[in-house]
Parts: sequence; structure tokens; C-alpha cells
Amino acid sequence: MTRIGILIVGIFLAINVNAGKNIFSVKGTKAYLNDEAFLSIGLRCSNALISDGTTDDLIGHLDLYKSFGVNTISVFFMGSRFGDVKGYNKDGTLNPVYTNRMAKIIKVCDERDMVVLVGCLYWGTSEAKWENWTQKEANAAVANTVKWLSENDYKNVFVDPDNEGMAYREKGFDIEKMIAAGKKVDLEIMIGYNNHGLPPANADLALHFSDKPENKHYIESEGTMTDYWGAYSKEQGVYNYINIGIYTEGKKREQLKNTDKHLQNGMGYIFASTWLQCIPPNCKPGGDGTPCNPGISWWLQHIKESYKK
Repeated sequence: MTRIGILIVGIFLAINVNAGKNIFSVKGTKAYLNDEAFLSIGLRCSNALISDGTTDDLIGHLDLYKSFGVNTISVFFMGSRFGDVKGYNKDGTLNPVYTNRMAKIIKVCDERDMVVLVGCLYWGTSEAKWENWTQKEANAAVANTVKWLSENDYKNVFVDPDNEGMAYREKGFDIEKMIAAGKKVDLEIMIGYNNHGLPPANADLALHFSDKPENKHYIESEGTMTDYWGAYSKEQGVYNYINIGIYTEGKKREQLKNTDKHLQNGMGYIFASTWLQCIPPNCKPGGDGTPCNPGISWWLQHIKESYKK
């Protein structure tokens, strides 16, 4: 091979070194992975970036999750209740420590044909939020997230700009403008809307708090039973969750009923649990959810029996 040929090959390899093999997209009411119909069945792992150890622990359990039929996980760059993940700098740029951890998760998921919900702002009761932020910084955070995903060709992803509209309610940030900032960077990165009411026209899909629109795909990105995140899982003055991984038989029945209702009607479902989201997170499935054997294996087993192909 000539020197010019070697140079061309070298440039091609350099450009594609981070290239992913999977592309998540949404067309109307359906989601796709590489143009094949895709229904998200996932786990909310929002605090996975708090340390190298928690990131590696999640990665080490992905094969096990997939064996049950899980194909999606959610991870947040900022906040996440009690995790205080500070993935953004004061000016809305990405912190390299956390982007490196997120990159590892996205790459390993891509290798396993799994999708990652990349969360941006998770305001809530978090010590990681920047109180001086305005709409400008919020827009920048979403735009910089999409720019980073695009430049690294991470396409097995979709973005949640504002978890449960928390930043909208506390700071007044306009989510439609945040979506627009991301779309200005790359139209091919799917961006969802996670707040009450119908999503704006520029959102690719609806998430969690959003009403279920007739013309857009919906994913329940924080699936729980009634009042799970209230007094049952949080106690005043305690900076972590309580009843971690513990479920009554009634709560389990409701959780499975909600799961089936969404999946059987073509809507994605990402299971959220104190077991996965506490500090530090539990990545092992654990047990049957009883006080003596807490965990989420009962839900995973249901997924395996009912939905694994």
C-alpha cells in the first residue's frame, strides 16, 4: 500500500474509532433500532455516574440484565436525587470526569444492542444543581450533551432534557427551548419531553410525566406504582431512600400490571426502584422484594417470562 493509501486508511479509522453500530430513532408513534421496531424495556440507573466503581458495577451487570430481556437503561448527567452528580460545569459545558463514565456505558450498551436514555437536568432535591443558571445555561447543557453524543457517533441513545419538568417548575426553564437547542446541533439525536401536558412539536417522543399524545411514541421512563416516591421511599431529614428494594405483594402486583399495560400497548417502560437508585446503587437483582430479601428479581423474572424474545 502506498503512503497516500495508508494515510487515507488512517484518517478513516480515526474518524470511525468511536462510531456506534446502533441508531435509535422515532417515527410517529413507533420507536426503532436500526429501522427495526424497538420497544424499550428498561431499568432506571440514574445514579450510575457517581463514581468509577458505580459505573463499572452497572457495566458488569448489563449482560445479566439483557438475559432477562432488558434492552434500555437510563443514566443522568446532572443531579439524580441523593447522588448529586455534577456532570455539567457552571457554564453548561460537560465535565470530562462524568462524560468519560457515560461514554463507557453507552459504548458497552451499543455492543449489546441496548439503548441509553441520557438524562440532562435532574433538578429536584440535589446539591449538584447550579442555582445561578438561567435559560441560557440550561439550553447550553442540552446542546453540549447532544454535541458530545453527535461528535462521538453515539446514536443508541435518546435524551431527557428535564426530568419530570423539575427545572421548569423551580427555575422556569422552557423545555421547548432546551429541545430546540439540542435539535439545532443534530436532528438525528432523539429528544423527549418529560413534563405535564402534551409535548411540544419539536419533541421526538413523550416521557414519564408527559401526556400520551396520539401522534408521538411514549415511554414511561420512571415506572413505579402509586405514591412510591412519597413517604414510602423518603423520610424527612434522611438524605437517602428508605424501604430500599422492599415491596408488599400489593405493590408488586400493581407494578407488574402497570408494566404490562404499557408494553402490551406498544409503549416503552423503564422500571424505577429505590434498589437501583439509592446511594450506592444496587446493581445486583437482589431478591423477591421482601424485607428479608430485598431486590427487583421478581420484576426481572416477569420480564423474562413475558417479553424476552
